[in-house]
This record gives sequence, structure tokens and C-alpha cells, in this order.
Amino acid sequence: MKRFLALTALCFTMQAQAQTTAAPAAAPVSQAKKDLVQKLLALQQPVFENIARNVVERPAVQLMQAAGQALQTQIPVEKRESTGKTIETDVKKFVEESVPVLRDRAVKLAPSTFGTVFEEKFTEDELKQLIAWTESPVNKKFKQTLPEVETGFVKKLIAEAGPMLDPKLQELQQKVRATLAANAASAPATAASAPAPARAAKPPAKAASK
Repeated sequence: MKRFLALTALCFTMQAQAQTTAAPAAAPVSQAKKDLVQKLLALQQPVFENIARNVVERPAVQLMQAAGQALQTQIPVEKRESTGKTIETDVKKFVEESVPVLRDRAVKLAPSTFGTVFEEKFTEDELKQLIAWTESPVNKKFKQTLPEVETGFVKKLIAEAGPMLDPKLQELQQKVRATLAANAASAPATAASAPAPARAAKPPAKAASK
């Protein structure tokens, strides 16, 4: 989506430059082409909605992962389950409330981003070809097959690369736990060891007296 937005911005810049140099005005977009763009946007609506869902779910998943590690290091064992359920409920509520809002916004934003690019960069014949491909049985079969292929690919990738990553991941988890534990215990430990510097100063004093 970022590439489309960047392309749209570039198109606007080119139009502005053309106007300042008194270049011939671009031909108006025909109603037939506008209708083709609207049809293509309607066919691509599930893509826009999926993008919106991913935008919401990605930080939620990251938050759950971070919370899961914190539960193991900062929360007493007897409270971990209830605390985890509370966090999970809050995160789920965030996703359920945020996805519809962002999904609607994505659908409304599509005509001024995707639609603009479609109008400026594709001819009517090319738009017809895109629509025909989108509606074709081959494309539908491809979309239906892709999730299954991706699942198998991910499983195989994890099976082959997992043994290489697991030791590093375990080492990282241990470092994170050690860092959290050290920081959590630093305040009381400092208070308890406050008199230590005075004791440590005694041996040098004796050495000086010799």
C-alpha cells in the first residue's frame, strides 16, 4: 500500500510540474474508465479490508508476545493464569473494536489512493484485463490454493530453520529474563548493601597506617 501511496504522490507532483510549465492539460478521465476503476476497487475491497486488519492485529500480537514474556518473569506463578486471561481479553477487545473502524476507513481511502493510480497509470483496455483476471476462475483458484501452500511452506521452513534459531532464541530469552530480574532486584539490593563501602574502606586505612 505504501508503494501505491508513493506512486500517487509522484503523480500529483508530475501534474503540478506540468501545470507550471504550461504543458497541455491532461485529457479528462472518461466516465467509462471511471466505471472500470470503481468496479476494480469493488473487486479489491477484500484486499483493503485485510490490510486494515493486519495493521490492527500486528501490534496486538507483538503486545501479547511481550506480555507473555513479562508474565514468566514478573508475575507470581499463582497469578499468571488470571493475569494472562485479563490481558488477552483486553487485547481481543482492542482488535474487535479497532478493526471495523480501520476497515471502513481503508475502504473510503482506497478511491483517492488506489483509484487515482488506476486512472492515471492504466488504460481502459488494461483495466478490463485486470478485471477479467480478478474475476477469472484461475485467479479464484489461485487465491484458494495460496493459503494452503503458504501453510505448508511455513511449516517446512520452521522445521528446517528451527534447529538453527532455537538455541539463539533460548539464549535471547535467558538474557531478557536476566535483565528483567536484575533491574527488578536492583533497588532493594542497593539499599541492603549500602554499608558495604564503609567496610571496604577499612583495609586501605590499615595499610596507610603501616
